[in-house]
Amino acid sequence: MQNNDKNNAASANKIKIALLGLGTVGSGVMRVFGENGDVMAFRTGATIEIKTVLVRDAAKKRDFIEDNVVVTENIEDILKDEEIKIVVEMIGGINPALDYMTRALKAKKSVVTANKDVLAEHGGELLQLAEENGVDFFFEASVGGGIPIILPLRKSLSANRVTEIMGIVNGTTNYMLTKMTEEGASFETALKEAQDLGYAEADPTADVDGLDAARKAVILASLAFNTKVSLKDVDTKGIRKIKPLDIEYARELGYVIKLLAVGRESDKGIELAVHPVFLPKGHPLAAVNGVFNAIFVRGNAIGEAMFYGQGAGSLPTASAVAADIVEVGRDIVNGTLGSWHGNPLTEKKICPTKETESGYYVRLLVDDKPGVLGLIATAFGNSSVSLKSVMQTKRSIPEHAEIVAITHRVTHKFMESALDRLKNLTVVDEIKNVIRVEN
Repeated sequence: MQNNDKNNAASANKIKIALLGLGTVGSGVMRVFGENGDVMAFRTGATIEIKTVLVRDAAKKRDFIEDNVVVTENIEDILKDEEIKIVVEMIGGINPALDYMTRALKAKKSVVTANKDVLAEHGGELLQLAEENGVDFFFEASVGGGIPIILPLRKSLSANRVTEIMGIVNGTTNYMLTKMTEEGASFETALKEAQDLGYAEADPTADVDGLDAARKAVILASLAFNTKVSLKDVDTKGIRKIKPLDIEYARELGYVIKLLAVGRESDKGIELAVHPVFLPKGHPLAAVNGVFNAIFVRGNAIGEAMFYGQGAGSLPTASAVAADIVEVGRDIVNGTLGSWHGNPLTEKKICPTKETESGYYVRLLVDDKPGVLGLIATAFGNSSVSLKSVMQTKRSIPEHAEIVAITHRVTHKFMESALDRLKNLTVVDEIKNVIRVEN
């Protein structure tokens, strides 16, 4: 009976929050509150009420905002309001978002954000600030949209020693590679279609050059390996060089091409990379297509696990933001704010790219004459690179052929040596592409 009385009393309470930004995600959060507010209140133990929203133009008409919500252009209206307990940042970019979150934490307001840019560069600072001020700092929506991955890494997998985390974390590039694989589209055609559908920005650099995925790799690796990492630690390559021929050869050899964010911990240190890879068709990530995301985790106790779902969009991302709001609300109700942040991140060695290991796909344009294959095999062998398979095919260029080689697992510095040798062979006209192979 006492528990029921406690629950009833808690349900009568109101937790007031502020939203910073009402763009795609912010409007989605408003919609989630409108449709699922009662469910959120039940699971929180108190009613969560949006009191104030910060926008650029307060005079702009927004029919989806209820009359009792304060609309302001001044962050001080939120920071100085003692009733507001949670600040939800959905502005994006580094500034003013970083400044607003920093000031909110110092004002002892918990913060929820989806901002991967800030987290990749300043996440450790903000977590420490939250701990110092006894409040929460949650960021589930920063990676994978609506896919729950941050909380599982924080809590559900906390008894594991995670040795590998690997994922498709950029929906734009996954959509493009899917079009290239299923329809034979070129990079340019797939990009234009992604832009027409709103998946890619007018300037697609962050997506197609792997920068967006690299920021998410930093966030995931920090949690998975409990260490400080930064963007400069991520060996980053995008998909601009992927051609329909590479897709075709991948298919013939039993692979698909995916842009992966990869983090591994070994005796050499923490390996961090974003790059296109040849994935065997039987790998769980190989079947993740379109704008969907998936994150594959290997732990010493759980073995292998994969988290899959929509990686972007208004409602999937808003779902993750709203879930964090509920988590903070529970901590407010239970008096456990700031309880997670725990021990600070450690300093672990970062494995240099030259010491990482992988198989490789190499596509060469060569002179079509006897002895070429032997010269190429010798160049690989002299650099201690063992070949798993080699395929030679005649293509449309007169007196030229293509050679496609798949290597066994090799240290990157030896692969670089082999490529240098190949460049110096007079029979090799061009190294068309080099792509890592995950087995």
